[in-house]
Amino acid sequence: MPDALKLKTQYGHKIKNLQELREAIGPRPRKKSVIMCHGTFDIVHPGHLRHLMYAKEKADLLIASVTADVHIMKANHRPYVPQELRAANLAALEMVDFVIVDPNPTPIEQMRFLQPDYFAKGYEYFANGVPPKTQEELDTLAEYGGEMVFTPGDVVYSSSALIESSPPNLGIEKLLALMDSEGIGFDDLRNTLHGLTGLKVHVIGDTIVDTYSYCSLLGATAKSPTFSVKLDQSERFAGGAAVVARHMKTAGADVTFTTVLGNDELRQFVLDDLDRAGIKVHAYIDPTRPTTHKERFLTDGYKMLQVDRVDNRSVGPRAMESLTKSIREADSDLVIFSDFRHGIFNRQTIGELTAAIPEGVLKAADSQVSNRWGNILDFVGFDLITPNEREARFALGDQDSVVRPLAMELFRRSQSRYLILKLGERGLISYRSPGPQPREFFTIDNFVEHLEDPIGAGDALLSYASMAIARTNNIVIASILGAIGAAVVCERQGNTPVTPHEVDEKISALERRAAFTHA
Repeated sequence: MPDALKLKTQYGHKIKNLQELREAIGPRPRKKSVIMCHGTFDIVHPGHLRHLMYAKEKADLLIASVTADVHIMKANHRPYVPQELRAANLAALEMVDFVIVDPNPTPIEQMRFLQPDYFAKGYEYFANGVPPKTQEELDTLAEYGGEMVFTPGDVVYSSSALIESSPPNLGIEKLLALMDSEGIGFDDLRNTLHGLTGLKVHVIGDTIVDTYSYCSLLGATAKSPTFSVKLDQSERFAGGAAVVARHMKTAGADVTFTTVLGNDELRQFVLDDLDRAGIKVHAYIDPTRPTTHKERFLTDGYKMLQVDRVDNRSVGPRAMESLTKSIREADSDLVIFSDFRHGIFNRQTIGELTAAIPEGVLKAADSQVSNRWGNILDFVGFDLITPNEREARFALGDQDSVVRPLAMELFRRSQSRYLILKLGERGLISYRSPGPQPREFFTIDNFVEHLEDPIGAGDALLSYASMAIARTNNIVIASILGAIGAAVVCERQGNTPVTPHEVDEKISALERRAAFTHA
């Protein structure tokens, strides 16, 4: 059994809610004295153990109170370990009798409710003067006759410093803790994956032809600082929104693709490629612009240069008429706006295109602007948006906030039903509206085993996550499948469609790690 589930099975009886804990310790005066320690406990280190051991010496029962994820603001990408796993880690310690996840921003409210006889703080909260928050805790204890105990500060550690210097790989433990708390198993992921067949999807967006030109380095020229390379071979793919359509078709969906192309040789390449894939294409041919083309020159795995042939002007009235007609008339369960800011989507067109989506159809949007100008907040009221951290900071004009408040503000301003914020090598954070679910947000580490090429990871995530929502309306399953699809793309060169077989293999690999790595 995996560590995370072992901990919960063996020590879950120590983890209480507020009412259960008050019944367990009883009211003051009580036969067995109670001491409480409160903190984040993100990575339990020797300093925490000394603090807890010293506290246990001062009373009969020790309560470890854990700050809920939603109230941890002190560093970026924190907490590193989700609250369920932090609570289970503390419950496994012999000196700890009870654990509680405090849903409040400070321990004051639960101190008043539980009235522990003692409240333990590290000596650093006393040595240089009592901080205001500690004074508030002292005042609360004084209200009912409790006492503060300052534990020795002979050795000081920092969870944040440990995480930053050498972050532990807890991805599988975090995933299992999330799945367990949501009642999701690996078979649920597989059933969702295989249930995507026949889903009617309409993708609207900018087509990009991606060319990878592989070269051998000959050396530098003598007269200028210029590399000289020999072209060995080139590969060409229909990318951008076209690869989103291909991801979905490969997953088994019935896909319609609406786009704008130039009247050039690449137009026919795109049409032939999508026809072979079995995708129904509505292409408006604009003779005044080229088909967007990006050529990357690579040598020994390094990208030497990228050449873009683009015209980012907004599409004209005739193109808009063609696009909105296609959106209105296509029979679809799910509409995807795949925005690369190459002419189709901008502040003048997005409202009209959104208004053309038939009522009741699920709609998702992604705005991959890279070095161009675009704002994910132009897509207001969608069921799902999937920006990355840079796009979120640009949309909010915020370069300072830590990630979780940043994601929460974007979620609020976008009025979306679900938000998946892509965090690159750190995985993703997802938000959903408050409701009966155990949490409003959650994080998932990335599942990449060996990074080859991250280009296209966002396309795969958008594809599998949005289809999973259309089938299950479950953002947790959608986020996990989206992260798996992104990982498959990252582990190979080229932006090519992810197959259900590849996703299935990745699910099985995660399940094997869960079953055996921690056995």
